[in-house]
Amino acid sequence: MPASHSHSPADLAVEVRDVRVSFDGQPVLRGVDLHIPRGQLVALIGPNGSGKTTLLRCLLGLQRVDAGEIKLLGESDVRAALPRVGYVPQRLALERSFVLSVREFLSLRLRRTRHWFWRPHRVIDRILSETLVEIGVEPMLDRPLAQLSGGQLQRVLIAFSLLGKPELLLLDEPTAGVDTPGEQTFYELIAEIHRRHQLTVLLVSHDLSMVYRHASWVYALNGVICCEGSPEQVMNTESLKAAYGIHVSPYHHHHVH
Repeated sequence: MPASHSHSPADLAVEVRDVRVSFDGQPVLRGVDLHIPRGQLVALIGPNGSGKTTLLRCLLGLQRVDAGEIKLLGESDVRAALPRVGYVPQRLALERSFVLSVREFLSLRLRRTRHWFWRPHRVIDRILSETLVEIGVEPMLDRPLAQLSGGQLQRVLIAFSLLGKPELLLLDEPTAGVDTPGEQTFYELIAEIHRRHQLTVLLVSHDLSMVYRHASWVYALNGVICCEGSPEQVMNTESLKAAYGIHVSPYHHHHVH
């Protein structure tokens, strides 16, 4: 990809121009620009409190912007684009008493299976099957959602987001609550999904080594975009120092606080 990263608007899955958001008079996003071409796996990195989750919430229409404009999949009205967008949150906090099974939860995603309580399991499983096998959630179908491990739950959430056949997948630190070996396979899974489905993926991540391996473009955010470029360009120490304000070794797993 050219270093200039310039694209015609028609090629862009995500277009963010000069977006500003404040909470109680405190600026969180101070004029953010992002341009994500269709079909790319793009990473968003930055320290805690840098505005990464706020930016995702803006993209999902959950957070009003004070100024600036956002286009998703060519739509200026973000809500109009949302049916074509998949989202995997950082973590879903479930009450232990939450009774839905994995099958029932996934069934809610599709119009065809939404009334799952009238349908035999085998019919539902057939409709869900392709995604289930791909993400590895098939063995968990009968288990209560609330009893899954962090890693299992994240897989179910990814399966849930993919059932809608999205064109754009937004992931907010999808490995929060997943142990490190599990984290590895998890990112491989996302990279594989990206390749197989030709999706556009925007991944918020603190795992810089993963970003280095899988992302085609990286944005470093700290209220504004401090730097952007290929992983090789952004993962140099100077760029990261600009983003994090501290010395970070780019090739090791870091939880930056």
